[in-house]
Amino acid sequence: MSADLSHVDTWLFDLDNTLYPLESEFMGLIEVKMTDFVERLTGLPREEARALQKQYFTEHGTTLSGLMMNHGLEPKAFLDEVHDVSMDQLIPSPELREAISRLPGRRLIFTNGSVGHAERVLKHLDLRDLFSEIFAIETADYIPKPSLSTFDKISKLHAIDPPKTAFFEDSEKNLVPAARLGMTTILVGPHAKDSTSEHVHFRTNDLPEFLNSARLQGSPQ
Repeated sequence: MSADLSHVDTWLFDLDNTLYPLESEFMGLIEVKMTDFVERLTGLPREEARALQKQYFTEHGTTLSGLMMNHGLEPKAFLDEVHDVSMDQLIPSPELREAISRLPGRRLIFTNGSVGHAERVLKHLDLRDLFSEIFAIETADYIPKPSLSTFDKISKLHAIDPPKTAFFEDSEKNLVPAARLGMTTILVGPHAKDSTSEHVHFRTNDLPEFLNSARLQGSPQ
C-alpha cells in the first residue's frame, strides 16, 4: 500500500545512509578516519580506541559529542579530518533525483554531519539544487539528533510545522523525537522492514520507489 503523504509540505532528509545506500560502505571510510583520530587523541590501542568511539556514539549521539564532552575537543579539526574521504563509492541515482524533485513544498537536509560534508556529498550525488537548506551539526551548536533541543532549533529556524512534515532517516532512534513532535517518520535502509517501533510510521529499503508511489499534495485521490 502506498503512503499517504498528501498532508506534507516540508520534507526533511537525513544525509548519510539515507540519500545513498548503506551498501555503498561510504560511511565505513569515515568511521576508519574516526578511529584514527580517537587512537591518536587518546593514545589507546586501536581496538580500544574503536570501542571508545562506538561507546561515545551510543551514549552521546555522535563520536564527536563524546570527544567534546570528555576530552575538550574543538570540533572543526575532527570534522574536517574524518570527512576527507574519497567519494568513489557514491554513485548518483537519477531515479532518486527525479523522485525528490517531484515532492511539493520545501526540502531540507537534517544531518549530524558537517555543512561541508553535506555540501560535498549532495553535489557529488547531483542533489544539491533540490534542497533549500542544510541543517548540520554546526547549525545545531554541535548537539546531535536525537536531542529534542536540536529538533526544536530546526523547527524554529525554518518555521517547521511538524504535522505537515515528513522526516526520512536510517536511524530508528532519531525518528523518536520527530514522531513525538507530530512529524510523519520514514525509516530508510535494508533493515527498515524489521523495525517494530511505534515511532516509525513507514519503512522502506527503496527510497525512490517509496517516494514515487506515495500520494502527495495535488495527486489524484
